[in-house]
Amino acid sequence: MRLLVTGGAGFIGSNYVRWVLRERPDVEITNYDLLTYAGNLENLRDVEEGRRYRFVKGDICDSGLLDEVLPGHDAIVNFAAESHVDRSIDWAAEFVRTNVLGTNALLDAARRHGTPRYLQVSTDETYGSIDVGSFQEEDRLEPSSPYSASKAGGDMLVRAYHRTYGLPVLITRGSNTYGPFQYPEKVIPLFVTNLLEDKPVPLYGDGMNVRDWIHVEDHASGIHAVLEHGEIGQVYNVAGGNELTNIELTKRICDLLAKPHSLITPVTDRLGHDRRYSVDTTRARALGWEPRWGLDEGLVATVEWYRENRWWWEPIRARQG
Repeated sequence: MRLLVTGGAGFIGSNYVRWVLRERPDVEITNYDLLTYAGNLENLRDVEEGRRYRFVKGDICDSGLLDEVLPGHDAIVNFAAESHVDRSIDWAAEFVRTNVLGTNALLDAARRHGTPRYLQVSTDETYGSIDVGSFQEEDRLEPSSPYSASKAGGDMLVRAYHRTYGLPVLITRGSNTYGPFQYPEKVIPLFVTNLLEDKPVPLYGDGMNVRDWIHVEDHASGIHAVLEHGEIGQVYNVAGGNELTNIELTKRICDLLAKPHSLITPVTDRLGHDRRYSVDTTRARALGWEPRWGLDEGLVATVEWYRENRWWWEPIRARQG
């Protein structure tokens, strides 16, 4: 099998590439990535010389380049996205360009070349907030931020291309993901790296927002299970089943690094901040997939990774100022 993985130099994409190359020796991967600020080939320096891997620098909105690269691939797995909620609040246009128009360009390319499978990697944030219970795949989408709205728009295009043109598509909606190589603007790597430098950690509002956390290797294996075994046209929620409040998460990170809770600094809440995310993963588990990382062991491993890999994150922090 030959996969075109778009956005494969980002956090989840690079971990997916590494997971597939390790677990599926019959798979070859073309990593197609524009290398915007969060795309980093250092994420994949341990696989870049492999004979089953190649990299192409490209924009998913570039239909001409897609026509050169796509033929001969058995599937597209689309990770390419602008994904940081705060950035979307400040500047929504780039999110619409990548997450909606870029998805449209990929879908059109898949149609032109008869690609056998197209998998869209999406997010549980498209459902919006839920007070009790968990969202199922056919529940209505009620996104709250420009980011989640742009991802919902991409999802709608994917489903429309299936219904209108019969394009063989799949969608995964993942919960909050953590692990190695996550750009240090997201909450766990931001807090870990701040604390390693004895700096305060900025916690939004009252810290009682609830998220379900999944280790990136579990997210990668879930995505691939859907690619291999999912029913065409369906959506699959992929989550770790580890719900906790942001303040609980922050205190756990402080404790793992032996840092005082006094470094936790409340800041003005994010605009449109969803209170709780939770999704039902029955459909994905029916494919034989299940998460393997518990949150306790996953956080320990993640904190240790950032502690031991300053070579990766310190240059990024320096560029951020």
